[in-house]
Formats: sequence, structure tokens, C-alpha cells
Amino acid sequence: MTSSRDYDLVIVGAGVVGCALAKELAHYDLSVGVLEQSRDVCEGTSKANTAILHTGFDCVPGSLESKLVARGYELLDAYADQTGIAVERCGALLVAWTDEQREALPKIQEKAVANGYEDTRLLSADEIALREPHLGSGIFGGLEVPGESIIDPWSTPLAFALEAVNGGVSFHFSTQLLGVETTPQGHLLSTTSGEFRTRWLVNAAGLSSGIVNELCHHHDFTVTPRRGELLVFDKLARQLVNSIILPVPTAQSKGVLVSPTVFGNVLLGPTADDIDDPRATATTESGIDRLWASGERIIPSLLEEEVTAAYAGLRAATAQSDYQIHLHEAERYVCVGGIRSTGLTGSLAIAEHVASLLERGGCSLGVRSDEPVAPDVPVLGEQQRRPFEDPERIRADVAYGRILCHCERVTEGEIRDACSGPLPAVDLGGLRRRTRAMNGRCQGFFCAANVVEVMAQLTGASVAELTGLEP
Repeated sequence: MTSSRDYDLVIVGAGVVGCALAKELAHYDLSVGVLEQSRDVCEGTSKANTAILHTGFDCVPGSLESKLVARGYELLDAYADQTGIAVERCGALLVAWTDEQREALPKIQEKAVANGYEDTRLLSADEIALREPHLGSGIFGGLEVPGESIIDPWSTPLAFALEAVNGGVSFHFSTQLLGVETTPQGHLLSTTSGEFRTRWLVNAAGLSSGIVNELCHHHDFTVTPRRGELLVFDKLARQLVNSIILPVPTAQSKGVLVSPTVFGNVLLGPTADDIDDPRATATTESGIDRLWASGERIIPSLLEEEVTAAYAGLRAATAQSDYQIHLHEAERYVCVGGIRSTGLTGSLAIAEHVASLLERGGCSLGVRSDEPVAPDVPVLGEQQRRPFEDPERIRADVAYGRILCHCERVTEGEIRDACSGPLPAVDLGGLRRRTRAMNGRCQGFFCAANVVEVMAQLTGASVAELTGLEP
């Protein structure tokens, strides 16, 4: 490597898949750079999903997605234990609300077996009601999927990225790829931050993966943003649901679910609408109305609880029914596109698979003598021991006893930690994902002034820069 802009391999995209790739490749004797058009990791699809660790029971049997989700489930479950990423193994219930849906359950069970998952169990309506007494009336039966879990979706890509940095990977933020010139020596990349050179190029650009593929003169697929809107209910609603409540899926979507979160809330969503604008992440009146109607049927009493937040995420949908992962050996280019809602679960297996493709294509993957260290992530799970509950930690550093965000019980010490280190929070969104600050029932109404003031002192940014408001 002759400069910080010359690499053996460049990854485009720092979502959960791009960060997993960076983590995986940090273990090899390669110089690796990551180009991300946003200011932080986890800024696109990865920050707005249903945060479920999937078993892959309902994937298309024999598909690449099925293989990688099953493998990714094992890898991510183990990695979460290693790093402290919050996971709750609450299981899921696939609920049939019509006789037609009940008749479809045995076929879904057969599909699960074909995908290598054999732990499902058909349940009667009475058994479902016993497990979930707050469900609406009219249940015809269900299917238990005990391995489905919920996970912290924000600390996962952050952990991947931190391990990558520990292994020498360089992240270039606010850097959008504009053009790719492929030469016998590699690729010359034109970006908003200038030029980069790399021998190998890996496209993990999520919603932009189709565009990056076009820049590389390939036309395998087109990404259509699929907007999913969700409602977040207050922690007082958590008592209403014990498992992930799944609908019988359709060809377009897995449908609207009700799920607890590791942060103690309850999610209702997502919708599924194909749109044209990859930046259209605002919620809509029609989307909220559809969610409300679904929630009224699934758990009527849920609608009596307070809604803490509403948000929308965009998934990288394609016309194909499988992941679009392709090796173009002659050009030293790997496309990792069409990664949909299972991408969080499959991320580590996708990275493992891409590494094997790179090796097959002639990329030398010599193992490093100094293995990068897996990080300890922020403790964000409601069932974990948070810093404000840890007297020894507070005794060692009183900042962990000073709560700034009372809804989420986030301390000054956690905010300080989030604003330091190799990948610090650079804006309020990044701070929220690293600490849960301002994500509670008041949405920052009570604590924002103090939180912003402390962040401004720690980062050197002005209050106006952090809030977008005039001083």
C-alpha cells in the first residue's frame, strides 16, 4: 500500500453487511478500505429494521439466502455472546387468522425442515391463546418457531466495524462513489472525497448496490426500495407479548408482526410498499392507518398503549427471489446485492461466503499473524446489567452514576464513551444508536438540552451543528 488511498480491497457500503465484510477481511493480510456515503456506520437500511435473529425457517429451500441465513444465525448468536450484543431468545409464533392460513401451516413446517430447521411445532388455537393471552379473537391455530430471537440491531454493525478497525481497516465516511474505471492493475474509484485505487472491489452498497453494479458495467438486477413503516410502543406495553407474533407470509412480504425488542419496547410493522425514491424514509398516513388496523386485530389492547415513535426503513428489494452475490473474477469485482430483511442475521455468513469467492477468484487471503480483537459493545439490552445498575462501575467512575436521559437511563459516562474511540458518534443519530439516549417515551423533550450540551463539549461541535437549529 503506497498511500491511505491505495488498497488491496475496497468495500463500498458500511451497513451491517459491509461492516461484516470488513470484520471478516480484517483477519487476512490485506489492506482494506471502506467507502461510506453517510457520516457513520449503520445509517441506511441497517438502522431501521425489525431486529430479529432469524432461523431461516421460511426461506426458499435450496437458495443461497437459506444457506447463509442458517449459517449466519449460528455465527451471529455466538458472536453476540462473545461481545455482549443483547439477544433475547423469546421464540416466535406464526399465527393463522383464517382457515386458509391454518391449512398453509403444514407446508410452512415442511419448508422449515427443507431448510434444515426441525424444531417447529403446530399449535391449536387454545395453545396459542394460552401462550399469548392478549391476542385478538378468531385464531385458527399456529406454528411455534422456538429458535427465533430478538437482537440489538445497532450494536451489531458497530461491533463488526470496531473489530475491523482493530485489524487495520480504514473507514472513509461522507464518501460517495461516483465512477469506476477498471484497468489491468485494478480499479480507479472516483468519489466525492477524491480518487482511490484498489486491486479488488466489493459492492455492499445496500439500496445503492444496483447503481454501483451499473458503474461496474454489470446489469444483473435492479434495486427497488421497499418501504417498511413501523410503530414503537412504550415499555409499558411489553407485558402484552411474550413471543414474536408473525403472520402467515405472502410472496411480497412477511407481513405485519408484533415483536418485543431488546430495549424493552414493542414493535408493530412493517408495511411493504415499493417506491421510487431511495431517500423516502418518512412515515405516511396510509402506512400508519394500515398498521393500526393490523394491530387492532393482532393485539387490540396494544393500541391502548402509548406510541413512543414511528419510523420507516427501506429494504433493497429486487425482482429476483434470492441474494444477488456474484464473483466477476476477470475484473476482480464481487457484487453483494439484493440483501433484504434477513441481511442482519446472514451478515457474518455473507462475509464468510464472499471471502471464499475472493479466494476462488485469486485474491490472496493470507492469515494475519496478529488477530484483530473483538470489542465489547455498549450494554443496551433491557435484560442486561446497564451501567446505572452497576455499583462497582459507578464507584470506579462516578460518571456512570449521573443519568442524563431518564427515560432510557443513559448516563454521562455512556455518552462520553460513545463520543470517543475509533468510531465515535458524530451526530445525535449516532449517539442514539450507541446509547439509547433520547429514544424513550419523551423522545428527548426532557433530556435533549443536557445531552446535546454534553455532546457538544465532548466533540467540539456546536449545539447548532448537532441540532440543525440556528443559535
